[in-house]
Parts: sequence; C-alpha cells; structure tokens
Amino acid sequence: MIAALFVERGGCYYGLEDVDPWPLERDARLYAGPWPVVCHSPCSRWCQLAGLVQARWGHKKGDDGGCFASALESVRKWGGVLEHPAYSRAWDAYGLPKPKTGGWHRELWGDGAVAHVEQIHYGHRARKATWLYAVAPVLPRLRWARARDGDGAALVSWCGYSKTATEARARISKKAASASPLEFRDVLLDIARSVTAETTQ
Repeated sequence: MIAALFVERGGCYYGLEDVDPWPLERDARLYAGPWPVVCHSPCSRWCQLAGLVQARWGHKKGDDGGCFASALESVRKWGGVLEHPAYSRAWDAYGLPKPKTGGWHRELWGDGAVAHVEQIHYGHRARKATWLYAVAPVLPRLRWARARDGDGAALVSWCGYSKTATEARARISKKAASASPLEFRDVLLDIARSVTAETTQ
C-alpha cells in the first residue's frame, strides 16, 4: 500500500487498489505510517512568486501550516518521494541540496536523493519543471532533458499580463497546471513501491 499525501480529492490517485489518498480535508499532516508515501505538499507559499504574493496580499512566505515539513518527515521516516515545483524556496529553508542536471544526486548527510525533471516529457501540456526528493532503494532513470522555452509547451501562468500579443501558446488553468500526468504519477508510485520494510526501519 502507498499513501498519497496532499492530493486533490477525486484526482489521479483515486481508484487505485494499492493507494490510500489523503486529500486536503483528511489533513495529511496527521499521517502516522506505516506505508511509503508520495507527497504533493502545497507549494504556493514556496514558489518563486511567494515574495510578490506576500507583498501584495500579506501571505507570508513559507507559511504553509507545516505541510512541507510534514511531507519531508514522512518521506524520511516511511520512504517514498516528495514532489515540488523546481526552484522551490523550501529546499533552502530545509537544507536540501539543489538538483543538478541529468540524474539523481544524493544528500551528503542522510538517505535522500534529489532530481530535476520536467513533466512535459510525461504528458503535461506545460513544461512544469519539478524537483523531487526521494528516500527509496530504487531511483529510476528519468527523462532528464530540459525543454527549451516555447517547445510546444502551454503557459502555466494564468495571469493575463504574462502573455504578450504575439504569444501563440495556450495558457492553461491553474487546475490543469497543477495536475500530474498519469505517466508521471506512475513513476512516483513506482519509487514508493520500491521501498521495503527494511529501508523504513
């Protein structure tokens, strides 16, 4: 069994026999094991625009109610993988190594490994650069290539000012932007499935 934490109710982690989904209403911060996890903790307080949001609306950077800290603890304790937007400020806040191009990179101290991957290579309409933190015995070879700006990708931003008059790419909704392609979901689940009881004790 895999616990899918901080996921959307009725989303792509529902309807799978070996997956126990924890949506917002269930409060994944309360997860106490014992299964490996796939974590999609909220990212809006950690993204690159978090400073602008704080200045304009007062939502403090990093103030996610302890969700990222809880997700990180769950991965380290039970094994599995955490997904966050690339360049997430949570990496600095929690002392995680920044991913480099072209593979998994291990922590100097600890059992975790980090990676940079772009979900466009797994069926997402946008580039959606993503950072992963995993504690698992099997770390798969991913599609490491970095897409060039404009390579057929839709725009993740739904702010009108970010699209110029000559921009031909579609701009997708916030919901569509945050969704995980099924192929990428399966990659994350396979990482969590590789965790054995011995690696989480």
